[in-house]
Amino acid sequence: MFKSGGYKLLFSAMLLFTNFIVQAQESVYKIEMADPLRESGKIYVVVGVLLIIFLGFTAFLVMTDRKISKLEKELGDKS
Repeated sequence: MFKSGGYKLLFSAMLLFTNFIVQAQESVYKIEMADPLRESGKIYVVVGVLLIIFLGFTAFLVMTDRKISKLEKELGDKS
């Protein structure tokens, strides 16, 4: 499948990718901006607002998809 050099390249890419993942996980615990929100319990308000926005956007997309499907069906029947 790979030539002999291909395995070395693939292995090097995997090691590099693993390094990025480890660094990203370490940086998650160093976020100081969220510490006051966690301490005061306001992080749940932030998560709740984001959840409401996400659910509203999802509902909007579903309703729009239904309307478009209905219009496509009506146009297909007339043709």
